[in-house]
Amino acid sequence: MDETADYPLELTGEDVPMVRFLNVTKRYGPLTVLDKLNLDVAEGEMVSVIGPSGSGKTTVLRMLMTLETINGGVIYVDGKPLTHMPKGGRLVPADPRYLRRMRANIGMCFQHFNLFPHMTALQNCMEGPVQVLGLPKAEARARSEELLEMVGMIDKKDQHPSRLSGGQQQRVAIARALAMRPKVMLFDEVTSALDPEVIGEVTNVIRKLVAEFKLTMLMVTHQMGFARDISDRVCFFYAGRIEEQGPPDALFGNPQRERTQQFLSAVKDAG
Repeated sequence: MDETADYPLELTGEDVPMVRFLNVTKRYGPLTVLDKLNLDVAEGEMVSVIGPSGSGKTTVLRMLMTLETINGGVIYVDGKPLTHMPKGGRLVPADPRYLRRMRANIGMCFQHFNLFPHMTALQNCMEGPVQVLGLPKAEARARSEELLEMVGMIDKKDQHPSRLSGGQQQRVAIARALAMRPKVMLFDEVTSALDPEVIGEVTNVIRKLVAEFKLTMLMVTHQMGFARDISDRVCFFYAGRIEEQGPPDALFGNPQRERTQQFLSAVKDAG
């Protein structure tokens, strides 16, 4: 871990971003996956991350979920350090208890749903609020039913995942993550395991979330149409850095960097 004496114990002032990566480096042995990454995501902003395999996209989400430690820099969520904690007037690597508390602000939806197979859709959504947040069952049920209604799955609340289609399972997974009332939602390739006709279902659900909750969202996707459709900003990653970023119409319609142009051209040809 690098020297963190120069990093603030907390972000203060106006316009504090919901997520900030400050000089974040991640290495696996000699391989540098993220190279002094600086990225701010504002409250309520929807940011998509695109780029070739191995560019560091999914590592960004894994570090926010505290599934990976970092080798340099600091990540902040809602103004507070995530990867570190204040101690004796400086930042030190966060201990497991601190990480658990901070991770409660973050929800994640994975490509393969990861629903509990032995639980119904409703039970899947209730499990976290009851077991982790200590919510009374009646309150957890009311919250979960409201969210299942919102994602169009209330009529399937008593079904087990094996009885649901891929699109239906993904919508339950989104409701389950939201039941924890996160401030930040992470989506990792949430549409890539789905048939093209159900991608629209999930896109509409995510759009509804953007409208209903002032959720901050960070999404990794290989589907450029989805990213263009849903994002406030798109970041193109290359070799562990942000090569280019901007509003979707600008980045997709008039990319400025050669690597971005090559990537988008290759994706278009492959499609």
